[in-house]
Amino acid sequence: MKSHSSKKGIGMSPLLNFPMKKLILAICSLLLTTLAHAQWKTTTYTLKGGWNAIYLHGDASYDTIDNLITNTNVTEIWRWNSNPSQVGYTATPSAPTPNTPEWSTWVRGADTGTLTQLTGQCAYLVKCSGTANSTFSVSIPQKPKPPTATWVRAGANLMGFPTKLNGNSYPTFTSYFATFPASIASNTKVYQYIGGDLGSTNPAPLFSTSSDRIDRNKAYWFSSEVTGNFYAPAQITLSLASGFDYGRTGSIITARVMNRNKVAMTLNIAPELSEQAPGGQEAVTAKVPITRRSLGSDGVWTESLIGGAYTETIAANASVELSFGIDRTQMTTPAGNAFYASLLRFSDTGNQFDILMPVTARKTSLAGLWVGEATVTAVESKAQSNTVKPTAGGFPLRYLLHVTDDGKARVLSQVFLGSLAAGTHDFGICTRESDLQVAAKATAMRMVSTHLPLDRVLDGEADAGEPAGSGSVAIPGNLTRTIVVPYDDPANPFVHQYHPDHDNKDANGAQIGPNIESYDITREVRFNFTPAPPAGSGVTRAWGSNVIGGNYFETVTGLHRQTIQLSGTFELKRISELGSIVTP
Repeated sequence: MKSHSSKKGIGMSPLLNFPMKKLILAICSLLLTTLAHAQWKTTTYTLKGGWNAIYLHGDASYDTIDNLITNTNVTEIWRWNSNPSQVGYTATPSAPTPNTPEWSTWVRGADTGTLTQLTGQCAYLVKCSGTANSTFSVSIPQKPKPPTATWVRAGANLMGFPTKLNGNSYPTFTSYFATFPASIASNTKVYQYIGGDLGSTNPAPLFSTSSDRIDRNKAYWFSSEVTGNFYAPAQITLSLASGFDYGRTGSIITARVMNRNKVAMTLNIAPELSEQAPGGQEAVTAKVPITRRSLGSDGVWTESLIGGAYTETIAANASVELSFGIDRTQMTTPAGNAFYASLLRFSDTGNQFDILMPVTARKTSLAGLWVGEATVTAVESKAQSNTVKPTAGGFPLRYLLHVTDDGKARVLSQVFLGSLAAGTHDFGICTRESDLQVAAKATAMRMVSTHLPLDRVLDGEADAGEPAGSGSVAIPGNLTRTIVVPYDDPANPFVHQYHPDHDNKDANGAQIGPNIESYDITREVRFNFTPAPPAGSGVTRAWGSNVIGGNYFETVTGLHRQTIQLSGTFELKRISELGSIVTP
């Protein structure tokens, strides 16, 4: 992070010299990898005394391990971090070794561990008190995540798989890996943890891949030296990596499903309700009204609400692209920030896999963080009878605008995006660096509007130094805010720290008051939001949803003995849908 150190505001952030398009792409990339909505599914793990291996298909990092695992029989948890350059084994798997890159550890009652939360799509070793004859149950509410797998060439893979429970049994290793046979070839071994101390009997090699079955809640060691991304006989690739996340404005998400089998596959697709959120997490208002989109022979798409299970047939070694929409007319909850969440289950009639995909959405609104520019194209000329004259070229003024879920608009001079210092360090938006988690500042992002005084939050409420504003972010509509630059502010253009005529000091170096060497400057800015893009915008899609703007007006007082009028256009892009912000 860099601090404000220049009156002109130059070089305050590495982002300042980015073209706006590159800036937006960079920020969106960051947000897509860090933002997470919550739809819930509880998984119960059956553990034995000693060492066990489990696999989390969903994310449980919303709380600490100490709060999640209240069963005191669980004494240690080790997360496997695959590291192909340093790990491998031949006859037996690697024993967990602390203080190595391959393992992150948590020990009950200790504060020196490197593991504090349970992340999704990861394998864990869990140690319990007692012997292999002891049995314990641990239930963990999770946020299901799209499946993923990375097989490393080193031959040390601790992995779990989304197998389907058919009655009381899971598929065998042989049947499940029929399309990826190298992973269980005769010259390789697969190990499973069966409880008890680590040793020659735990983990134990499988008795037979043709008879042993894959428990979806367990993790297994594979010694095969292969690479790939196999996690199921069907590979599902979504157009949005985080799942079916429609946000406030999304409309279409596609899923490409590849059948790895040499025979046709019948795919079951079924909606499923989310469980209610755990304490302290955002409540789920209702299920997402997700739709099934079909392209007719006439080339016209039709949509029907998915009310129950249906099937799709996929030919052998072939792929299909499935299209899913959302019926926002069904989202009738009055609350503007109502959170809709559910699940979409993909399974096969061959009883091999069972994959839960997260589905989330919010009601359409303009809440979130908006970033863009006002372009001044006309200035009032005092030398030419106060007429407004077009400028030779547009002059850009960056603006940062945040709208809360209840519609409150703030014009900001700077904003930070990253893990917040408070609570469980959720990803969020704040206006002060001190509100970021210290350990995560390296991954946070800062944006600055250099033509504004630093640390300003213009929320429209009259307080010390800020007159009242008016209006709101609405289409059509107007938002007015007043920017006051005091006579002694470092950003005041009259102030020159090293010029004796403009340092606000007398000949003896004593401080002097306003309107002697420098003057208070007031900028009243008005954003006129229009239903259509202004001339020359170039925006053809998403206007009014993820891109807003219109006409820009500004009245400057204090630079001249008369007021000066500016005008132009402005355009803002939404880079986050988070309707909350931490402010002083």
